[in-house]
Amino acid sequence: MRFPERTSVLIVGGGPVGLTLSVLLSGYGVPHLLVEAHPGTSHHPKARGVSARSMEIFRRCGLEEEIRRAGLPASQVSFYRGRDLVDPDFVRTGVSGQEGGVERTPSPGLICSQDALEPVLLRRARELAPDGIRFATRLLSFAEHGGGVRADGFHADGFHADGFHGGGSPAGGVHATVEDGATGERHTVRADWLVGCDGAASTVREGAGIAMEGPTGLGHYLSVRFEAPLGEVVADRASASYFLTPPGRGGFLAVDNDRHWIYQYPYDPAHEDIARLVADRPRLAELVRDAAGLPDLPVAVRSTMTWRMDARLASAYRRSRVLLAGDAAHTVPPTGGHGMNTGLGDADNLAWKLAAVVGGTAGEALLDSYEAERRPVARQVIDISLANSRARSGYRIDDELLLTAAYRSTAVLDTVPEPTDPTATVRPALDPEHTHPVGVPGTRLPHLRLAGPTGPASTLDLVGPGFTLLAPAVTEPAWRSQADTAAATGLPVAVRPLPPALLGADTPAGAVLVRPDGHIAWRAPHRPADETHMLTALRQILSAGWSRSEGRSPSTRLPHP
Repeated sequence: MRFPERTSVLIVGGGPVGLTLSVLLSGYGVPHLLVEAHPGTSHHPKARGVSARSMEIFRRCGLEEEIRRAGLPASQVSFYRGRDLVDPDFVRTGVSGQEGGVERTPSPGLICSQDALEPVLLRRARELAPDGIRFATRLLSFAEHGGGVRADGFHADGFHADGFHGGGSPAGGVHATVEDGATGERHTVRADWLVGCDGAASTVREGAGIAMEGPTGLGHYLSVRFEAPLGEVVADRASASYFLTPPGRGGFLAVDNDRHWIYQYPYDPAHEDIARLVADRPRLAELVRDAAGLPDLPVAVRSTMTWRMDARLASAYRRSRVLLAGDAAHTVPPTGGHGMNTGLGDADNLAWKLAAVVGGTAGEALLDSYEAERRPVARQVIDISLANSRARSGYRIDDELLLTAAYRSTAVLDTVPEPTDPTATVRPALDPEHTHPVGVPGTRLPHLRLAGPTGPASTLDLVGPGFTLLAPAVTEPAWRSQADTAAATGLPVAVRPLPPALLGADTPAGAVLVRPDGHIAWRAPHRPADETHMLTALRQILSAGWSRSEGRSPSTRLPHP
């Protein structure tokens, strides 16, 4: 295949976050190129927990059922604690979520290890963008070119004082050099936007001069993938994770709860020669047997991987035309299972904004709302995960934590102002106790079951791929006229009628405008005041604080696949 010389978005990194971003961009009709240095998907399970919010994203992409088939049965999504795998006094608990019989999602989370998840995502990404997915292709360098002077320090000659090549004018772009790992051939690609989904050691982040903040080396682990006939051993206690209590050391992760497993062995790099241990397969097998409590267990070690627990957050998610997502923007301790899922949320948030900017319906400053919305979420996830790692009595796995994300940015017209009292507590980005009001601007559209044997099963199924206006059936004609006015300017909005009871008592004749990522952008409590009532709100959301002094306005094209 001929290597593309030009694309709208260049994605660096083909893990779960990069592949999900590719699938989403294809859904919005955005041309893009994804490059991944490795020749194929991960052979190691790595991340395994796919949370409810991630499954909702995959539901929107049409991938939910395929991912469920690739994961563990729902009955095994539990967590075991015992001295070893045969401890008669073990404790087994389930995930946190749906307390009190409240169904908050149509798509509960599951365990699907990364080596099973990535092939599903890769197949869909290649179906949607056959020429846009290039594995065994490494980013070597990049530079940003463009004219003009910006307030962020980028100059007309495209060079920034910190060594990063800048520019960032509307006519600018990123010039990247990539190398084909099979042939050694190098190619230059020009992209309007560059997104680093290339992990904790991100080349993109380093090239953009974005610092990481937070502690490193909170723990060191050797991950041993092995085969052993443990299915019958754990038949009465099958779980997703097996945490070993003292004197046990480390824990087991189920790949299939039968023959395929991971043993996580904690080690001290100051006192253990881990390279020597990795090379000693008989010793690794003995470690597995000791931890399992089964001295005669036949063990075949298949692969190993060392990793370090960090808790770091990028100081910025955007530098001019370069953006970060996933582990490139945040490294989250695995205690809680939110690391990969936070990255998938990044991709969902960023994809529709890139589509609007590339399509010309939004000012570039809409992309600043990406950091404003997602960085506080990552900060809180890191803090929760750190607290979990220090909890002596264990911690709960909250499948629904990321459903509670509440955004505050210029891409949300919040009708509920924050308290003016400086001593008052500002609502955090996430709500672990599920006590915050739902259905307000910035929050995810609440899930409600819809009646009927056919058609959408949930209010979430009414959303996308563009903006969606939910209005009571009795006032639908007035709101449909609003949508016609918006469509005439190139901003199509799908109108979906709902019973007033589903919209809330405070919106009997009003409407709710939902973004493509399922978060509420605007809530109108009354009938429209004039023909441009919704259009004015929509333009404000898409302008996202973009400077009108520059004399530009968004064009009248909105991607609407």
